[in-house]
Amino acid sequence: MHEMVIESIRVSLVNYQRVVILRVKETGKYLPIWIGSHEADSIAYKLQDISAPRPLTHDLLHDVITELDANVKKIIISGIDENTFFAKIELATQNSIIEIDCRPSDAIALAVRTESPIFAINEVIEKAGVKMDINSDELKKETEISSPDNSFAPISEEEVKKLSAYSKFIETLNTDDIK
Repeated sequence: MHEMVIESIRVSLVNYQRVVILRVKETGKYLPIWIGSHEADSIAYKLQDISAPRPLTHDLLHDVITELDANVKKIIISGIDENTFFAKIELATQNSIIEIDCRPSDAIALAVRTESPIFAINEVIEKAGVKMDINSDELKKETEISSPDNSFAPISEEEVKKLSAYSKFIETLNTDDIK
């Protein structure tokens, strides 16, 4: 199992989908995971210490876990099947350790709120890990990072305008301060 750090959140210029780039802490490999726009925003807000006027879903989940006197021990990217990633949240209660199946995007959004470590199993790194020049987005290994279903409806001009504000915001994120 490898510890991961959030390197960046990017927006595809082709289909405007978000991708979170995780980096294996001890090597130069990266793990790109396609995520939804709401989850990307949730992660980005917390990384930039931006508060929403009302709690976001992941803030609510964090608050519920805290109120139940449990804590998040770690997040595990636990599998990949046909470009779909799987994750688990490991919770510690007073009496036991509980693993909860979830989407990686939700697990990562929770991890940034709880300052919990993120791990990926070896098999996931072997199957989906890539080497890339993070400054140019150039892949160093022949690989194709495909979107989850490879079928996207055309995006209207109005949607592009709305998304450009998020794109500009996400491009300004600096994750160097994340521990």
